[in-house]
Amino acid sequence: MTSPPGTPADPIRLLGVRDTPLSLDEVYAAVGDDAAGGTVLFVGTVRDHDGGRPVTALEYSAHPRAANELRRVAEKAAADFPVRALAAVHRTGPLVVGDIAVIAAVSCPHRGEAFASCEQLVEDLKHEVPIWKRQVFADGEVEWVGAC
Repeated sequence: MTSPPGTPADPIRLLGVRDTPLSLDEVYAAVGDDAAGGTVLFVGTVRDHDGGRPVTALEYSAHPRAANELRRVAEKAAADFPVRALAAVHRTGPLVVGDIAVIAAVSCPHRGEAFASCEQLVEDLKHEVPIWKRQVFADGEVEWVGAC
């Protein structure tokens, strides 16, 4: 999907909170733009530990308004930087080590702007979108983690 330079268009091309596996190809394709000289793609995966403790299971839950909040943080990133295209998807439900939990991508005219806008998008998503993580540790202890 390409927007000619100077043409007003919604740079937010793809957003979602899903209980199905996420696709790098889908997100990358969504942010393609001929006027972009830099594209940054962030992939967050489930790791096998947290705080030095082994993690055996993980599950994400989302508030019913999570998609609305995701749009709000995406709109802010798009307004704060010269974003040509932006996409962000987050997984819900049970995941295993190595699964993709979140993908965010931004394309801008230059690489510095793309890095900065993608970082802001991911940080705001993590801290402001109501998605909670339930971790089960190897010793059986369970922990809920704020947002993402």
